[in-house]
Amino acid sequence: MNQGKYIFAQLTDFLPRRSFDRIVAKYNGNKLVRSFTCWNQMLCMVFGQLTARDSMRDLMLSIEAHQPKYYHLGFGTTVTRRDLGKANERRNYKIFEEFAYILIEEARKSCYKHDFEVEVEGNVYALYSTTIDLCLSIFWWAEFRKHKGGIKLHTLYDVKTSIPSFLYITNAKVHDVNILDIIPYETGSFYIFDKAYIDFLRLHNIHTKGSFFVTRAKENMRLKDCIPGMWTKQQAYYVTRLENWKHINQRRNIRTNCAGSNSMTRKSTKTLSSLPTI
Repeated sequence: MNQGKYIFAQLTDFLPRRSFDRIVAKYNGNKLVRSFTCWNQMLCMVFGQLTARDSMRDLMLSIEAHQPKYYHLGFGTTVTRRDLGKANERRNYKIFEEFAYILIEEARKSCYKHDFEVEVEGNVYALYSTTIDLCLSIFWWAEFRKHKGGIKLHTLYDVKTSIPSFLYITNAKVHDVNILDIIPYETGSFYIFDKAYIDFLRLHNIHTKGSFFVTRAKENMRLKDCIPGMWTKQQAYYVTRLENWKHINQRRNIRTNCAGSNSMTRKSTKTLSSLPTI
């Protein structure tokens, strides 16, 4: 008779249990819980992820096939679909979110970074978003189209380690550029994204954090360059903002004698005139 641990139990032994218990205590995750704890809940979800289950019903069918092994697999004394459903609905998601970031940080530390082809001192990140379609009749809160629901998964991918470093889920209606406001930027790191993320104020915020960005220019972008290498950073910023604002007004046929337009034009012109001439 085999007296060793099951493979699943051996894999979950690598998880930092003390860190997880500290997070659970922080959010009172096991308050008024008799048997099915947060740790048991997480192991059930890990089992479903590793076995590629499509739904909670499918997951429970797989777990129930190993009912005599519940305790040795780490699921607790008993697991029912009702207990798992209530736990997923009522328990604070931040418990598992913070634990996921701890695992991501540990995985990034253990990865080999020296085989990256480009020699850069800082980290290199790629930012992208993916829309996940959902059934609107079931996920009514994820309204996207008239007859379709959806969420958007924003991922900041560490190119050197091939591990996501930041994940954020929003409604599918949220534009991609809004995610630039909540990304934790690192000084000296490089951020690569598509032209959908172009917004001059947000790009300037990346610059002020001491970070760098790589992107593509939009077709309607209006840039002005007089003498390459002779512009100061402040001049280039205000000129780019002014030219882009004028181009938007021309496309929308906004009348220039509007009070708001005149005030913005005078403010931008005054700022440019106060800058040192080239």
